[in-house]
Amino acid sequence: MLGAPRNNATRAPGPIKWRSSLKNTIYDVLQSKTEWVETESETDWDFFWADKGWIHHELDKLHLADWQRINHFPNHYELTRKDLLIKNLKRAKKQLEKEERHAEAAQYNFFPLTYVVPSEYRMFVEEFKRSGGVWIMKPIGKAQGQGIFLFNKLSQISDWRRDHTWKPGQEPQEGDEGPETYLAQRYLEAPYLVGGKKFDLRIYALVTSYNPLRIFLHRSGFARFTNTRYSTRKEDITNTYMHLTNVAIQKHAPGFDSQKGMKWSIRSLRTYITTKHGEAAAAELFHAIQNIIIRALLAVQPAMINDKHCFELYGYDVMIDANLKPWLIEVNASPSLTASDRADWVLKTAMLEDLLDIVDLESKRESGKVELRMGGFDLIWDGGPVMRFDKPTSLPSMLGCYNERDKNQLRIFKKTGPPDGGKDFRSAKPGNA
Repeated sequence: MLGAPRNNATRAPGPIKWRSSLKNTIYDVLQSKTEWVETESETDWDFFWADKGWIHHELDKLHLADWQRINHFPNHYELTRKDLLIKNLKRAKKQLEKEERHAEAAQYNFFPLTYVVPSEYRMFVEEFKRSGGVWIMKPIGKAQGQGIFLFNKLSQISDWRRDHTWKPGQEPQEGDEGPETYLAQRYLEAPYLVGGKKFDLRIYALVTSYNPLRIFLHRSGFARFTNTRYSTRKEDITNTYMHLTNVAIQKHAPGFDSQKGMKWSIRSLRTYITTKHGEAAAAELFHAIQNIIIRALLAVQPAMINDKHCFELYGYDVMIDANLKPWLIEVNASPSLTASDRADWVLKTAMLEDLLDIVDLESKRESGKVELRMGGFDLIWDGGPVMRFDKPTSLPSMLGCYNERDKNQLRIFKKTGPPDGGKDFRSAKPGNA
C-alpha cells in the first residue's frame, strides 16, 4: 500500500501541494493560489482533484495522511448511479413507512415512477398496461443524453429489446457482463415552460462529511433550455431537441445558437417565478428543491463510506412541472467545470474558490467551527436540520438569492480576464453542462 512520505499527524511546513486530473476552471483556481504549488507526485500531495476513474482504481491502494484531501467519496455511486439512487430513495421511503413516520415518507415523492430493466421488466409492463402514457428509457452508465429515448407503446420496447439481446429475468453467465441496465421512468409530460420551452436546473451541493452528514448548498446555478418549443403531439415523441435539455444534445439542434439565451441563472429564474406567481410560491418551490437535496443525501447516508479525507461537489439535475413541483432527475459526481461563457466562468471559479475555503487546507478556521454562510455556499444540514426544512416559512432557502461573490468575480473578470486570455471558453464549443 502506498503512503504519504510524512508524519500522519501534522503537515510539514511549506506550501500546499496540489494535483488535478482536470484542466478547466478547477485547474485555473488552483493555479491562482500563488502560495500553493502543483505536483505530479502520485502520493506527495495535500490536495488532489481526481477523476472518478482514479478514485475507483487507486484510492484504496493509498494510506492517506490526516491532512490530505480528495474530491470524491469511495462509493459516491450510491448517489450518482441512476439505478442505485432510485434503489436508495425507495428503500428510505419504505423504511420510514415501516417506522410509521408517514409525514417524512411522504416527502420522498420527488422522483418519477421508475423501474430498473431488465430486472424489473415484468413489473414495468404491468404498470404500463395499467396506466399507459409516455415513458423515458435511460441507460445507467451513460451521460450527456446518450442512449435516452421516449416511447408510448410497448412495441417500441420490443424493438429495443431485440437490439439489446436480453430476456426479462435472465442472469449473466460467467465472464459475461450481461445486458446493459436501463431505467424505465414515467415521463413528466407537463413541465413548467418559459417561452414555450422546456428546461432543467443544475444545482450544486457540497458534502464534506457523511457522518455526521454536512451539506452546503450553493446559491448560484443555472437553468438549461431546449432549442425547440415543447409539444405533446405524438409525432414529436422522437424529437430529442424538444425533450432533452443536455447541451451535448442541444448543440446539434437546427438553428442552435449558444448566445441566444440557452441558459438562465438560478437567480433569474427565481426572479421570473416570483414576478409571475408571487414571492410565496417561489419561496415554496425553492424550499422544496432544497428539501430534495437533503432527502436524497439522507437516503444514501447509510450506504456511504465516510472518509475524513474526502469531500464531494455534486451536480443535481431538477425539473419543475406545470404545478411548480420539483422533481429529481439525477445527481452527478463530476458536474462539468468547463466554462462555456463568461457567466459560466464567473459562477464556477467563484464556487470553487468558496469550496476551497470550506475544505480549509490552510487551517484558517478554528478547529471544528462551521459557519452558516461561506461565500456562495449556505450550510443546510449539519448532523440535523440547520432550519426547519418541512416549513418554508421558517427560513427561506437561499438558492437563487443574491450572491455577492458573483459580483466580485465579475469585477476580477473585467479587470484581468480569465486565465490564458479566455481560452478556457472563448475558443471552445459548448459542452456538457
